[in-house]
Amino acid sequence: MSYILAKITATHCKKMSTIPHQIVILAGGRGTRLGDITKTIPKPMVPFHSKPFLEYLLMYFRDQGARKFLILLGYLADCVIEYFGDGSQLGIEIEYHVTAVENDTGRRLVLANQAGLIDDEFLMAYCDNYCPLPLEKVTRQWRDSGRLSQFVVYENKDNYTKSNLRVEDNIVVLYDKGRTSPNLQGVEIGFLCTKRSILDLLPQDENCSLERAVFPKLIENGQLGAYLTNHRYYSVGKTERLPLTEKFLRHEPTIFLDRDGVLNHKAPKACYVCTWDDWRWIDGSIEAISKLTKAGYRLIIISNQAGIAREKMTTEDLNDIHKHMMRDIQEQGGNIEKIYYCPHGWDEGCSCRKPNIGMFLDAQRDFHLDLTKTTFIGDDERDGIAAEGANCAFFMVDEEIKLIDIVHEFL
Repeated sequence: MSYILAKITATHCKKMSTIPHQIVILAGGRGTRLGDITKTIPKPMVPFHSKPFLEYLLMYFRDQGARKFLILLGYLADCVIEYFGDGSQLGIEIEYHVTAVENDTGRRLVLANQAGLIDDEFLMAYCDNYCPLPLEKVTRQWRDSGRLSQFVVYENKDNYTKSNLRVEDNIVVLYDKGRTSPNLQGVEIGFLCTKRSILDLLPQDENCSLERAVFPKLIENGQLGAYLTNHRYYSVGKTERLPLTEKFLRHEPTIFLDRDGVLNHKAPKACYVCTWDDWRWIDGSIEAISKLTKAGYRLIIISNQAGIAREKMTTEDLNDIHKHMMRDIQEQGGNIEKIYYCPHGWDEGCSCRKPNIGMFLDAQRDFHLDLTKTTFIGDDERDGIAAEGANCAFFMVDEEIKLIDIVHEFL
């Protein structure tokens, strides 16, 4: 078990070393959509749980391996500089470049580049969006593509917000900052892997928007890629987003559990646990749930239940099993927050059946989870593939390593 933990840690350390060395954060605007909130503090300093939003963003990049930051400021710049200083308290290095409040994104970048502050390649981020992603994967796709730049794009299949672009084969084919064009699908969230050479496409002596001046040129030449994600992003850009962001930034510890093979013994191949009489607890699994619950973990079950599609059982049968399961768990002081299950067969093409990640995304949206900080415990290869697709840490139980053994490692 210690080997499993060490292996995961080593893998993450290896990944962290490949992201762009410099993170450039655009944080100079007035934040007028926040109304009275930004009369006294700039947008990135809106507090959540006693920390400004920008601190969470910086820590996210730091935890991915970034150490060098350039923050481009304008409005109430001193508020940011006085709080973060040189970044040493967070274990990072911060440089600042302050220009006029009225400067648009393109102008801020040009002036910083003229001052010799921008590296040959960098990751640009807006100060008001947070999307937890494994940046090594994002960076690898960008470098493998050979394109000058690459957005992170929220696919927006749930109509979370208004789309502003269209993507085909991981290439942005249309970008509309005004969001008025037909058939838009997807939202760029402000994470951009790019080369410094794109700044040569900007007018060097006038105020301009990077988005309007550069992105259309990159699109015309097929040089703007897209890393697609369905993990929701969180924002301080609008007042209506603040309650969701507050929930997300609590980072309540959460563990996903597979059911059959983790909590209870699996039925023989091609058979199913169809009634409570078929259920047999794995030794220690109720104790494991109780320990995790008492330690403050939110527990969520994610389970394939194709027996419903194969008409071996009904939804009512499954609900009855779960009613008895929950009774046993609660009697021992444990709790399962929610149960997600896929009732479909393997050939139905649904998005929820593992190794697809539909149930993970449903849980993410329902509870405003950070999937990169969520662990999944399963018992077979499909579970591992699903965990990788959802960017969750993964632990696998088997005949020798039970759920209770893994819980002892956690606690």
